[in-house]
Amino acid sequence: MICAVLLTSGLLWRPRSPNFSVVSNRTATRTYTLTGADGQPFDSEIPGALGGNRRGRIYGQLDCAAALKTLRRGGYNSHRVFFLDEETALSAGYRPCGNCMPAEYQDWKQRCRPPGSDDPG
Repeated sequence: MICAVLLTSGLLWRPRSPNFSVVSNRTATRTYTLTGADGQPFDSEIPGALGGNRRGRIYGQLDCAAALKTLRRGGYNSHRVFFLDEETALSAGYRPCGNCMPAEYQDWKQRCRPPGSDDPG
């Protein structure tokens, strides 16, 4: 729960954990922690378009049924990452989710298959 406190100076204060910054005129600028193409986190004023799992190095849609189910069970909340776009996620070494992005996953799998592999699936 985010608690806002009006300070005597007229500034609105919000805790750092949800990435709010102190600004004047009772407004707050929201920043989002995203993962860049180099795999390093950075702050952005633009929210991520894709979510991922740092351990599995998988990315997908924010409303992916498989990811939401795992998150509800408390599966990988601390390993969650976010990306601005698909190109950034791929550059950071993540692969598309086979559940919510089946076409992108099949394309990725074809590109990453070792030469001479006869594995169709």
